[in-house]
Amino acid sequence: MTPTLTITPAVDLIDVPRQIRVEHVAPGQTVEITALTRRNGVLWQSQAAFVANANGTVDLGRDAPVSGDYAGVAPMGLVWSQSPVDSSSREHFNHPVTEALVTDVVARVAGSQAQACFTQRLAADGVTRQDVREEGLVGTLYLPPGPGPFPAVMILNGSGGGINEPRAALYASRGYAAFALAYFKAPGLSDYISNTPLEYFQTGLRWLREKVSPKHDFVAISGQSRGGELVLLLGATFPEEVSAVVAYVPGAVVHSGQNACDPKIGREGPTWLLGGKPIPHVWENNRTATWAPFDEGPSPHRHEKAILTALQDPDAVARARIKVEDIQGPVMLLSGTDDGSWPSSIYSKMVQDKLAEVNHPYPVEWLDYENGGHSILFPYVPTTQLVYAHPVSGKISTSGGNPKDNARADQESWEGVKRFLDAAVAAANPARAAK
Repeated sequence: MTPTLTITPAVDLIDVPRQIRVEHVAPGQTVEITALTRRNGVLWQSQAAFVANANGTVDLGRDAPVSGDYAGVAPMGLVWSQSPVDSSSREHFNHPVTEALVTDVVARVAGSQAQACFTQRLAADGVTRQDVREEGLVGTLYLPPGPGPFPAVMILNGSGGGINEPRAALYASRGYAAFALAYFKAPGLSDYISNTPLEYFQTGLRWLREKVSPKHDFVAISGQSRGGELVLLLGATFPEEVSAVVAYVPGAVVHSGQNACDPKIGREGPTWLLGGKPIPHVWENNRTATWAPFDEGPSPHRHEKAILTALQDPDAVARARIKVEDIQGPVMLLSGTDDGSWPSSIYSKMVQDKLAEVNHPYPVEWLDYENGGHSILFPYVPTTQLVYAHPVSGKISTSGGNPKDNARADQESWEGVKRFLDAAVAAANPARAAK
């Protein structure tokens, strides 16, 4: 009996789950399945063993492995449980990100084997990419296929800096004009987050509106980590220019430069400027804040522990709190209860509670993932690399969570964000408002 391996769909966007199925196996036989993906030149691998059912089949959407790199039923477990082979790489995507990821799958049964592959794309057919280097802006614009107009979203990275092209490409593949805007650690910009003017992002919002003439004049902002703090701050500072806010693992207060600071300014120096003046942050004149829980002890270090000390000073928190009640649009919050970088669940609750207190007249959604960590991305990518060297400070840290719960957060958060934005775009339709 020769086993067969089928994977459907064979080619699709990265957020589409695949059915992986082995047939023509003797009932009760062990089937070992290996998945290999080359990600930006580094080989990532996972493996799991299954027992064929009475019909001689293994279906990853039905069957849990009996051993291997993940446990429980998980149709895409062979992807999220992958780890790099002989490398510490955390790079999930090819460069350029428009180059699709190809995963080779091998099923081995009693000396026989079957092979198949599937392709994950970040950019759908017809999506276009354009470097943006104008008006002082540094970023990349991805546009969906077709004439438009499309609703727009501006995407901001966290303390690693750079241009978040993967998320922009996927947003564009799902119908949004997506502008990934860098604000440090990109060509022509500072290497550090310190002293970043908020007016830079206002320029980005205005450039995006002028460039794409968005559907219903809708421009959302989406950011993660320090970018999550930033999008809440921008929504509160420039409310008439922001149609909706998507805040991944955000901060509810303004923070200092922290791990991404300019060493000459220091990690307790300012991050954001407005009108040339620093915006007060939670570490300023804070009576309880100390870096000791983060700095001391063996690595990996947990940055969240230091942030929790700063939150024990209610006066400092009040001074640094982002005035989310000034946001004039819907707000979505995404967090993990085991966030190792900072307490995004506590921060999200602070935002939700304030918006409830003021009867915020727009939808507010909060997805909080039990045992999830700081790295909430989108499906389907590896979630195994929890320990890392911070890309600016080099400090060995943990982002928290675990592969299974982080994979759940990746999947469910993206579905939630798509629903949230689609509803926000529909609500922005002037024709609907006139009814």
